Amino acid sequence: MSLGDVITDVENRRKTLTVFNPGPDDTLYRDLEEYFDTQNVEVRSETTESGRPEGIAVLSQGDAHLTSTSTDVLRDLTDETHPGDGGLGIDDAAHADVLRFLEETTFASYSPEQMLAASREIEDRAWRVGAGCLHAGFQNVSTLDGTANVYRDLAERPLDVHAYATPDRRPPTLPGVTVYLEETEEIERSWFVVFDGAGEDEQKCALLAEEREEGAFYGFWTYDPAVVDRILDNLTTRYGGGSS
Repeated sequence: MSLGDVITDVENRRKTLTVFNPGPDDTLYRDLEEYFDTQNVEVRSETTESGRPEGIAVLSQGDAHLTSTSTDVLRDLTDETHPGDGGLGIDDAAHADVLRFLEETTFASYSPEQMLAASREIEDRAWRVGAGCLHAGFQNVSTLDGTANVYRDLAERPLDVHAYATPDRRPPTLPGVTVYLEETEEIERSWFVVFDGAGEDEQKCALLAEEREEGAFYGFWTYDPAVVDRILDNLTTRYGGGSS
């Protein structure tokens, strides 16, 4: 399985949030569309002949019902925060059970600036944990060279650090970092940062995206340990990027 296959598989897990019987002047549906703009979620509204249920939203995946919640709770949520304003995930799981199914994976198109911000979040987590294995794909050595100081600092921690890039130039000197020079389309198109959480599922996180147009990345940010493990398995199998 390739990194692109992982992206496609996560994309195919798209969920649907259906708001039942909203009022004619209710803006919740549009607010939710905006709120979940960076989530792999389709927001729908449905009006029934009986007008019931009212004030309820249902989250489903295919034919499977995942959970239901009050529209008042969702309205409070959209009033307080908005992940589309640069956020790459939902951190506030206290509002509604529905968020338990949505906070683990964010799926969207990202600019290079958003990708860099997301990468820094994962790198910072690895730095704070101070153990475990961090994998990062830079597409090419030129990009790796631009962030070399960050990875020199990370390698000074008791972290097992792996970097992947296509060789468009001579790689920088990175003591303590295992560098993989790979002339493959997958590495050339993929931007990823993956932290194994030092064996703790709650610390695992990953960013994986592919450049489908110049400067436009499509992929996801996830805290789902199973998805993180799949990415790590791919890197280990294809490139030998296991723990040293």
